[in-house]
Amino acid sequence: MLSVGTPAPEFSAARDGGDIISLDSFRGKIVVLYFYPKDDTPGCTKEAIEFSNLIEDFDASGAVILGVSRDTIKKHEKFRDKHSLKISLISDEDGSITDAYGVWVEKTMYGKKFMGIERATYLIDTDGKISQMWRKVKVPGHVMEVLEAVKAIS
Repeated sequence: MLSVGTPAPEFSAARDGGDIISLDSFRGKIVVLYFYPKDDTPGCTKEAIEFSNLIEDFDASGAVILGVSRDTIKKHEKFRDKHSLKISLISDEDGSITDAYGVWVEKTMYGKKFMGIERATYLIDTDGKISQMWRKVKVPGHVMEVLEAVKAIS
């Protein structure tokens, strides 16, 4: 189980645009790594737009925003273009990142159980350690809370 102060699990994955990025490539920067269930669904869209709308504030604090779901790069690019998103979207098709961060969980909807991504955000400091974590995130107000936490460690 991950906790504040532990090293964030390393990963290497494709992002929208096709580049391969790794967590290690952001060493020295603050990383906001947020997990969301699916591109172009209401809550996920609202969250991505809110992060995009505040990208300049995150940039000014030395933070990079990385959104992760199990959608394909093609879906990510369609989602990004449709909503003019300014954040990077990472494709975790094989589930290795969601597993490493413990966000692939059993969920229940309308009485049916299924596996899916729990909406969660990890704030990773410049040394690659988890500075703060939010699990079972509710979208309203979350992005501002994350921005305030970023400002507190920048």
